Amino acid sequence: MVMQVRVWDLPLRLFHWLLVVAVTGSLVSIYLGGTWMVWHERFGLMVLGLLVFRVLWGLVGSTHARFSEFLPTPRVMLAYLRGRWHGAGHTPVGGLSVLVMLGLFGFQALSGLVATDDIAFSGPLRNLVSSSLSNTLSSWHRWTEELIYVVIGLHILAIAFYQLRGKKLVGAMLHGKKNVSRPASDTRNGGWIALVVVVVISGLAIWAASGAWIPAPAPAPAAPAW
Repeated sequence: MVMQVRVWDLPLRLFHWLLVVAVTGSLVSIYLGGTWMVWHERFGLMVLGLLVFRVLWGLVGSTHARFSEFLPTPRVMLAYLRGRWHGAGHTPVGGLSVLVMLGLFGFQALSGLVATDDIAFSGPLRNLVSSSLSNTLSSWHRWTEELIYVVIGLHILAIAFYQLRGKKLVGAMLHGKKNVSRPASDTRNGGWIALVVVVVISGLAIWAASGAWIPAPAPAPAAPAW
């Protein structure tokens, strides 16, 4: 018997699609270059804020948003590979992909804060680190960009694979409901207080990463009139 239950809460669904927009904007703006690098920084800050939200929501959020519900332990992964896993949320492989993407996007966002190309872009926190560290992280930031395309490609292929098997993952991330063959309870929400706190902390993270708190450099002394 197939039944439909609510799995993904609204905050998690909004996070997912906003992250799609932010990552896409970051990748497109880096190729456009020039004045679009301002938007590259803005999208990068957006990615960072969203990731902070996701990590916190994974601790205090709704049932299937919590990391404790989908961490791919060896025992759970083995059960999945043997066809004995019957959960409603992320599969063990899906949970692993979530962790990989959070780690990769997180590294890109953090390294971008101090990265520079010495021409059109300098991260908002660039002046807080040495030139040597900035150059190293800038190099890694550019190199791991290729990994993003690989991870996104594998993610899309996985979605297409499950779609062909009748599991409509895209639809579930739009309306939050999934079809399950075994009894499963609806998602228990994380609560409005938890949501407000998480959103506020995420906003503070964006503000801190933007470097708005760093004092502006003192103006150069005026040249003498004589």
